[in-house]
Amino acid sequence: MKMKLLASVFATVIFAAAAFGQDVSGSITGGAVTKGRVAKGSVVLTIPGGLHVNSSRPGNKYQIPTNVRLSAQGARVSAVTYPRGINRKFQFSDTTINVYEGTVRFPFTVTVPQGFQGNTLRVRAVVRFQACTDEVCYPPRTKEVTITARVR
Repeated sequence: MKMKLLASVFATVIFAAAAFGQDVSGSITGGAVTKGRVAKGSVVLTIPGGLHVNSSRPGNKYQIPTNVRLSAQGARVSAVTYPRGINRKFQFSDTTINVYEGTVRFPFTVTVPQGFQGNTLRVRAVVRFQACTDEVCYPPRTKEVTITARVR
């Protein structure tokens, strides 16, 4: 009995740690932007194996969608393009839920005006998501990252 309890506690700790293992990063193509031009960038959400996050359109009103917000001082940033997720059926839902797994990229563009002041562009990305296993969902989380690029 003690071994079963210990194994159950250990599994819970491992999955709880994995639930917080998502990584958010990003980049701007080439690491540099030219004044007066448009550059491409992407925000990247990395989801550990055994977990998924609800997509931007999970298709179930009770599931919290992934949301990416961008901002930059002195430059214009587009909204991200949300990729399609995968429809999956889980034990806790009567219908399929659209989810993201593995590495997910959210592309965007940034326009740096000709009169941009400074030599570094900073784009702030705020990503809100809900991680789940096949059996349980964890509370939603928000992660932030600052994406930088040289301005020429």
